[in-house]
Amino acid sequence: MKQKRFLEIGKVTNVHGLQGEIKVYPWCDDAAFLCSFEKLYLDPQGKKAVHVKSSRIQQNLVILKLENCDTREQADALRGQIFYMDREDINLEEGCYFIQDLIGLKVIDADTGREWGILRDVMQTGANDVYQIWNAQEQKEYLAPAIPEVILETNLQTGIMKIRPLKGLFENAG
Repeated sequence: MKQKRFLEIGKVTNVHGLQGEIKVYPWCDDAAFLCSFEKLYLDPQGKKAVHVKSSRIQQNLVILKLENCDTREQADALRGQIFYMDREDINLEEGCYFIQDLIGLKVIDADTGREWGILRDVMQTGANDVYQIWNAQEQKEYLAPAIPEVILETNLQTGIMKIRPLKGLFENAG
């Protein structure tokens, strides 16, 4: 499967103070992840880069100070803007994936070969993620916890995720 190089990472919600700082709502697991970038992008093709001078977490938001954004008016012009990150700027740990890369994977039973459906969303519950799998043929949604006992293999190149549903997890499974 083709992966997007530039991924959405957050949205400017407001200005902060008078010196051009902005409040960004992070669209990632952890606000600290957003704070780790020195460069972000204002477009999904990576053509408009902005350099981050400083960043800090305030409650559930990130306060960013960007180069060449020194007034409240300049910051206000960014309100509603979506920031993108370059996936080449980071290395994910083994077994970690961007949600955008998981969406659309075909989910197959590792033991029987049954196609459960297409992974259509990831719910972040705190303890572990839960994958929403849509079976268009049955017009049914299945929920699978993203734990090693259930998710056996994720192959982004082939677009396939192999699972082993726990007994009783899916109706008629196991």
